[in-house]
Amino acid sequence: MSAAGSVASTQDVSSPLCVKRVEAVFSRCFLARANTRLSGGYAEPLYLPAEKTGQMNVLRYREDFFASALHEVAHWCIAGSTRRLQTDFGYWYAPDGRNVAQQQAFENVEYKPQALEWFFARACGHNFRISADNLDGSAAGQGLNDAFELRVLVQAKHWCRVGLPPDGSLFFRALCREFGAEGSLNCLEFSLSSLK
Repeated sequence: MSAAGSVASTQDVSSPLCVKRVEAVFSRCFLARANTRLSGGYAEPLYLPAEKTGQMNVLRYREDFFASALHEVAHWCIAGSTRRLQTDFGYWYAPDGRNVAQQQAFENVEYKPQALEWFFARACGHNFRISADNLDGSAAGQGLNDAFELRVLVQAKHWCRVGLPPDGSLFFRALCREFGAEGSLNCLEFSLSSLK
């Protein structure tokens, strides 16, 4: 398998039906176990913990965007049970136009979710693109982006060696089954060139 390839054959994930498959996989993995559902169609992504007993936690992703669904699930998998009690996992979010310090803080929170999203994308046969999410900011220079890409790559390779976080592993394996991918982490190859 090439570094730029995926574990699943490349699939057309632009269809709303494809992202509904991701929602269904998430529900099979986490609806009963974590009382959480994945839901698209929103202007912005957001995690909303249940406010009362008997209510459901909701993990929202943008529009019907496949990559947004995978990215938000990656955040959810990494957040863990304590952060899942807080709106948007208790993270701050500075909008597009961040300065260098804000961008570095963003990247410190983002490199692990983006590495995990890369695994999810590979399981679905979907191309993955790193997002610095700061097109208008002063920190959007090439140097920071290269360093961020390297952090994401190093994290992905680390997880190939030691295994994914538990919820991430469960979701990855379920995506592999749904999209017909090989589920072995040690068969995956990650490289910076595959991000270009």
